[in-house]
Amino acid sequence: MGGVGKTELAIQYVLQHEADYASGICWLSARESDLAASIVQFAQLHMKLEIPQQDFRGRALSLTEQVEWCWQHWQPPKGIALIILDDVTALGDYRHLLPKNNCFRILMTTRVRNLDPNIEEISLDVLSPQEALQLLIAIVGSKRVQKEQDVAQQLCEWLGYLPLGLELVGRYVAKKPPNWTLAHMLQQLKEQRLTNIAINQELQQTLSTAQRSVLDAFELSWQKLSPPTQLLAALLSLFAPNIIAWEWVESTGELLNWSSTDIETANEQLYTLHLIQSVDDTSGEYKIRIHPLICEFLKLKLAASQQADDLKRGFVEAMVAIAKTIPDSPTVKSINSVKDAIPHLAEVAQNLIDAVSDENLIWVFVGLDRFYSGQGLYTLAQPWLEQCVSVVQSRLGEEHPDVATNYNNLAELYKNQGRYSEAEPLYQKALELRQRLLGEEHPDVATSLNDLAELYRYQGRYAEAEPLYQQALEMRRPLLGEEHPDVATSLNNLALIYLYQGRYAEAEPLFQQTLTLDRRLVGEEHPYVATSVNNLALLYKNQGRYSEAEPLYQKALELRQRLLGEEHPDVAQSLYNLAGLYEFQERYSEAEPLLKKALELYKRLLGEEHHDVADCYNNLALLYESQGQYSEAEPLYQKALELYKRLLGEKHPDVATNYNNLAGLYKNQGRYSEAEPLYQKALELRQRLLGEEHPSVATSYNKLAGLYDALGRYSEAEPLYKKALEIAELRLGVDHPSTATIRENLKFLRDNYA
Repeated sequence: MGGVGKTELAIQYVLQHEADYASGICWLSARESDLAASIVQFAQLHMKLEIPQQDFRGRALSLTEQVEWCWQHWQPPKGIALIILDDVTALGDYRHLLPKNNCFRILMTTRVRNLDPNIEEISLDVLSPQEALQLLIAIVGSKRVQKEQDVAQQLCEWLGYLPLGLELVGRYVAKKPPNWTLAHMLQQLKEQRLTNIAINQELQQTLSTAQRSVLDAFELSWQKLSPPTQLLAALLSLFAPNIIAWEWVESTGELLNWSSTDIETANEQLYTLHLIQSVDDTSGEYKIRIHPLICEFLKLKLAASQQADDLKRGFVEAMVAIAKTIPDSPTVKSINSVKDAIPHLAEVAQNLIDAVSDENLIWVFVGLDRFYSGQGLYTLAQPWLEQCVSVVQSRLGEEHPDVATNYNNLAELYKNQGRYSEAEPLYQKALELRQRLLGEEHPDVATSLNDLAELYRYQGRYAEAEPLYQQALEMRRPLLGEEHPDVATSLNNLALIYLYQGRYAEAEPLFQQTLTLDRRLVGEEHPYVATSVNNLALLYKNQGRYSEAEPLYQKALELRQRLLGEEHPDVAQSLYNLAGLYEFQERYSEAEPLLKKALELYKRLLGEEHHDVADCYNNLALLYESQGQYSEAEPLYQKALELYKRLLGEKHPDVATNYNNLAGLYKNQGRYSEAEPLYQKALELRQRLLGEEHPSVATSYNKLAGLYDALGRYSEAEPLYKKALEIAELRLGVDHPSTATIRENLKFLRDNYA
């Protein structure tokens, strides 16, 4: 039953038997709003599992399917693992989420009798009369008990030998003067029982004898509270059954115009009467928790309060205020500052959404999305954003700007998951809705144009992306001014398009302008600056300016690790980029561990079915090929190609790059007949997608010419080398390493086979 000490006993078991579970212990609250999400989050962050978000057909996996995958692939390295589900209310709600293999042990705490005939039940009874008396002595002192030994035993019996009841009454008595007798306490409890029965017979019938005694003790304590303290106690019942920072209570009180003196007095009274417990916390902040049974009694008080609606309004406003503090690109510091508030924000989303004002409705879900997406935990963000769409549409109707924002946010999530075909119609709906509701010249319209262009860039649709990027920039400058983060974003994105199109001379000043602007607007220690530094390094690498690129890549990596933590997609990107630079410089021993680490991170955070994972496979294969490890390279190239085709379609620059790389492997193995059609397909794709004067087209000409050279087809090789050299000199410059390589290839051909 509630109040008997189930959770505490489980904690003590863990402390005493930790060594028995060599593969670790996973503690989960079964009262969490979404247990499946909690399991996935635990597996990603603590077990370092690479959880797929799509199946082999590209269908998105549900959270339940991802949980099943976690249990199947969570193979403890040694011994067994213990999974604790605290406070299970109905096994039917959780049965499909439980692990089925024998490397796990599952311990549940529950108030439900006979939860399942297949589960061994260990009944936790109330204390024995002697144990109850010992607990009472420990709280009120032996002198008082010795004076009234018989009454003390009667008091324990009246309280049903329930630890929570004994603690509440013991704390109550301990604060009274020495002449205040246990007999007086027992009499008050009996009188309170009669009052409780008269007021609420139905509640009395639902409680056990011991729990009715706790209610009696609670009511006596409740009556000792001042009216402001009673109101604050009712407020506490709105929080999720998790740690509560007292500053949140204070901020809610301020919103409700409570005096700071009343709040301070309430804290003292509640703590003195043991209705709240303080929590040890290394941050130095004052935090509390409430016993679940006490919380249930407080909910009854809230329901009976005439000010219940005001309390709910104040609580949700305080939680929304926290949600609004979570930035678009949260750092480790900002994540840690709000992580304890997330269960309470989820409580608002799940159970108190009706109390949220229309103007704040979207912020409840935006906060949860930024918290999870900001860590690369897109699977955990997804249900909140999908719920947001239905909630906002239901409340505000289809024709509302917040509906457009919802579409855009959900599209952003799908894009980050590599689900491009699902993202595009949502981006388009958001853009159309914003244009209709807000007019053509509005910052939100510029955001939609920018984000849709970003999706096209990810898909290699550069010709469609560029005009949208330019339109967004032209709109943002007069609306927001030159000194604005969104203008910096537009400059960066336009520079990226130029970079991918091989227009390096146009890209460089925009990248430098972005970096200067970011540093001035947000300071050096910010994720935006890390991104700007990374992108400028990418440009320098493509220009062959390796000595300039390396320190920038290293700086971006250090910034991201410090600001975002080791477990973040942007950190994986920095590792990948730095590895790519080392690969270009033939520093293979330095590149390989970075690339493998990036691959591991991407798979864990984004799942197997993701564009970035395919990129890692491709580059790892290229690394092995460069070292002559052909048998290791080929399956990775093929794996990357399958992923690219499935995720991006046949017509994408990355598919062309993979054809080119796989053809190079076949050429190095002497498999010329297999290499030629792939080189030709890569060239045709690049010409069609990137234009005739792109550096990648020059690469394709050079590679195909090299194949013809090896086959002795010199008359076919020479014009291709010449075309490659012409493009390279035009777009990369005469001193670029790639230009020099093509020039040497052409010279060798002419010198030896003229």
